[in-house]
Amino acid sequence: MSRAEGARARGIVIRKWTNEKIVAPVGVRRIMASDLRVVFQPIVDIATGKAFAQEALVRCKLPEYASPPVLFEHAVREEACGRLGRVIRDVTFATCGDIAVFVNLHPDELTSRWLVQPDEPIGFHSRPVFLEITESAILTHYDLCLHVLKEVSTRTNARLVVDDFGAGYSNLDRLADLQPSVVKLDLALVRGVHANPRRQAVVRHMVSLCSELGASVVAEGVEVLDELKCVRDLGVEYAQGYLLARPAAPPPDHVWPLAATRTMPAPPIAGAKDERVPRSSKAPGRRPSTSAARVVRPSTRARLKG
Repeated sequence: MSRAEGARARGIVIRKWTNEKIVAPVGVRRIMASDLRVVFQPIVDIATGKAFAQEALVRCKLPEYASPPVLFEHAVREEACGRLGRVIRDVTFATCGDIAVFVNLHPDELTSRWLVQPDEPIGFHSRPVFLEITESAILTHYDLCLHVLKEVSTRTNARLVVDDFGAGYSNLDRLADLQPSVVKLDLALVRGVHANPRRQAVVRHMVSLCSELGASVVAEGVEVLDELKCVRDLGVEYAQGYLLARPAAPPPDHVWPLAATRTMPAPPIAGAKDERVPRSSKAPGRRPSTSAARVVRPSTRARLKG
């Protein structure tokens, strides 16, 4: 390889006349595992105050791709989302340790075959893996979500998570068809919910709907104690946000400002020792109790067992 070819491979352009080196942006297709790092943020069981899982969040070391949205915008343009997602998962499972982990998927990853490769790391992790896809992606890539994610789940026993639920894209028939194990409420619903009765009514309705569908609910973006108390009283089972822990590597511990309230243990997820998922705290059609000792119904977790 010539000096010029080697320089171009490293993203360096050399001006012929001045011999000046100009660092050009590295294409996303050239990004390697060493260019990425993954940080983790705990998802906490509100009833016990214990970490249930950690969400994996990518960070690129290259300054031009320091913002994850910018990184994926370029990946979409280069049609490189499948490869990028695989590299991110390689880093994730190499660094997360023996924990349950939530992994984000870009909808364009579903059009490639990276997710169903025999050596896909999702299938070799010893703890539960949850695949996050946004509510908007379900609307725009419904057939792919239904078929590809079902194939991945069958091969790896991964579970589906609908992210950003309530962002305004809802199609409840499609949500029900996908049979998610977990639904994450959109950040806009959680932010300031304690001071907004109308938003509380929406969250209460969504929790009831998810209970009927057999899905657990996560409130993400919890930043103040009043938000945490409010979503707890509305029946939300899990919380995630800066109030509890900021994203970090390795997977960080979290602080817990509330007293534990569970009166009976939840059953473990099928095939996963020590990992537990709380049951819903309310019966369908009834408002959840706001008292410390909440009623636990055994039937609402049936889908996580299946």
